Amino acid sequence: MITPDKVPIHLKVTLTIREAAEYSNIGINKIDSLLRTPNCPFVLYVGTKKLVKRKEFEQFISQKLII
Repeated sequence: MITPDKVPIHLKVTLTIREAAEYSNIGINKIDSLLRTPNCPFVLYVGTKKLVKRKEFEQFISQKLII
């Protein structure tokens, strides 16, 4: 059985800001800034907590030349 601590990042549907930073090699502050932009395509709010939708985040990164 896979416990939540053992799920590899590349299999998770959503990531914390810290996990997204580790996964993408983009800083925590920059990711937080991107999540605050209006109509951010990869933010998911769970109450007041912000999570990163991994697939949408990957697509966003692949389409950008400069962040």
